[in-house]
Amino acid sequence: MGFGMWMRTSQSCLKICKCKRVIQGKATCGWNWNQNSVRNYKVTVVGASGGIGQPLSLMLKQNPLISELSLHDLKLVKGVAMDLSHICTNPQVESFEGEDEASLENSMQDSHIVVVPAGMPRKPGMDRDQLLSANGFVAMAVATAMSKACPKALVAFITNPVNSVVPIASEAMKSLDCYDPKRIFGVTTLDVVRARTFLAKHMKVDPAEVNVPVIGGHAGITILPILSQCCPIFKGTPEETKALVHRIQEAGTEVVKAKAGTGSATLSMAYAAAHFVHALLRGLNGEEDVVECAYVASDVTESPYFSTPLELGPDGIKNNLGLPDMNSDEQESLKKMIPELKKSIDEGTKYAQEAICNPKKGPESKK
Repeated sequence: MGFGMWMRTSQSCLKICKCKRVIQGKATCGWNWNQNSVRNYKVTVVGASGGIGQPLSLMLKQNPLISELSLHDLKLVKGVAMDLSHICTNPQVESFEGEDEASLENSMQDSHIVVVPAGMPRKPGMDRDQLLSANGFVAMAVATAMSKACPKALVAFITNPVNSVVPIASEAMKSLDCYDPKRIFGVTTLDVVRARTFLAKHMKVDPAEVNVPVIGGHAGITILPILSQCCPIFKGTPEETKALVHRIQEAGTEVVKAKAGTGSATLSMAYAAAHFVHALLRGLNGEEDVVECAYVASDVTESPYFSTPLELGPDGIKNNLGLPDMNSDEQESLKKMIPELKKSIDEGTKYAQEAICNPKKGPESKK
């Protein structure tokens, strides 16, 4: 079964307020591309042999808009690339292995999109902020390599903590004179995927028929699903609403505990990342009304980085659609979230500034 047969589009029933128009579409069983689609995009996966990287690469190998799939990791990536190369789909697969800067730069050469699942995975009892010292180096290394190999590429960070990693990469790119806020994304699609799944189960409908904006960040209370804007309308009680919001916010911990210390969310994250990369490709390809939530540089709140629905285009962000309408409880949750989000951003900015002043080598560990 091809890639287009198992993933639904994200456009069904999407309703975004505070926007001059309502973007709505119909869900289908296939990818939404036209007969004149450009199909020669290069995508690089950094951290391709890890728990997220392998299934993500498998899904991208099935994407009809990709002609070249470049895989990078510290080790074991050659076997992954060889395995994928036997699949009878169009993308040609290349692998690049090693800790040296040259291998990373070579993997990204002339890429249109760089997606980054590299980094240390979250472990039981580990706070996301504890990942910063280990995974901050990944953001710095990717930014540096992109400045030389593909300064105009779109980059999508999966590496946690996303709330801090995106600011780190942004500061690094500013120092390298290749910063474009329209091209740097933190992937929060998994929060939307989970929200749609949990709401669909509660309402006893197909998840493909559910759309709901999830705003803020990508950790704990900074994840804010706006259930009041769910389509179809969510009619849960206040208690049911509170329980669903909490489950969406803590779903990552749910997976970490279920895996009993052996890993974090990998398959669902790979699915969500593949969905987001496809949305970026659709935007690059000139398709209209491509809308996804993502964590980006923003001025819609007091927080300098924030996830809201974005309209995507050939240059990355075409239009930030801003905050959806919210009820009083959601507005209160937004107020409580902002200080937490700003703290993570400040930590990331501080890390980057110190790293820029005192550069040092570090490992690119795998998720």
